[in-house]
Amino acid sequence: MILRHTFSPPNNARLTHLCGPMDAHLRTIEAALQVSIAHRHEQFKIDGAKARATRALEVLQALYEIATRTIEASKVQLMLAGDASMSEAEDASMTLQTRRSDLRARTPTQSVYLDNIANHDITFGIGPAGTGKTYLAVACAVDALERSAVQRIVLTRPAVEAGEKLGFLPGDLSQKVDPYLRPLYDALYDLMGFDKVAKAFERQAIEIAPLAFMRGRTLNNAFIILDEAQNTTPEQMKMFLTRTGFGAKVVVTGDVSQIDLPKSQVSGLIEAEQVLKRVKGIAITHFTSADVVRHPLVARIVDAYAARGRK
Repeated sequence: MILRHTFSPPNNARLTHLCGPMDAHLRTIEAALQVSIAHRHEQFKIDGAKARATRALEVLQALYEIATRTIEASKVQLMLAGDASMSEAEDASMTLQTRRSDLRARTPTQSVYLDNIANHDITFGIGPAGTGKTYLAVACAVDALERSAVQRIVLTRPAVEAGEKLGFLPGDLSQKVDPYLRPLYDALYDLMGFDKVAKAFERQAIEIAPLAFMRGRTLNNAFIILDEAQNTTPEQMKMFLTRTGFGAKVVVTGDVSQIDLPKSQVSGLIEAEQVLKRVKGIAITHFTSADVVRHPLVARIVDAYAARGRK
């Protein structure tokens, strides 16, 4: 099917921003939707399957609306991952208080996830890499700390090696576990800035620890995030969830397609989803490759591995 569209009145600056340098944005849309896009000035021709061509036109129209300034390549990818009809104003429905003023839901599922975190004491975010599960959870935690809704942030994850054997790491206890927790540090630095994070650690407003350190504790008035939860055992998951105290909010994130436990070991995340799916006060958000907001190849990699696993 061939769709034709003319942007009127013509605006050369907008058209330049829409197409990107050397038509890079058009090539991104072509690759993602498997269509062909040709244009001459303000006249565009899209050739492809009806649904894909229609989707490509929706994306082009949405991008043209925001083309008053240069459009980043990441914005095109996010538009392809989410709802092309989402304008800048519409996707700002929930803005978080962090250093990133542009931080908000980029896909409908991310919007549901943020709503679930806001309205439930315990929220699970389950899905493939690159869907923003951990980053958005940390952003919500930073937002809650900035608003004094909680007194501290506690971030934890199981110290499980991802397939490789790391041996006996040198250094003290903190230096040994830091490599496992580095992604959480990276998110904090991006959302708060290095100096602010350092000061928060000094006054113990932020704590990052391996999961084993949670045993025996009760965490009140805290925002607690368990990352890489697919690598917990059922016993560890139960132990973690029962740390929840008064005024606490808990977010559990994980990707059940990337379990690093021994093959004979059941994942605590999988079991928790089955056991808790009907428990009132707990929300479970499922992400798919359509929610991936990294390089467009990431979504295709996720789909390729998922297809292989179904065979």
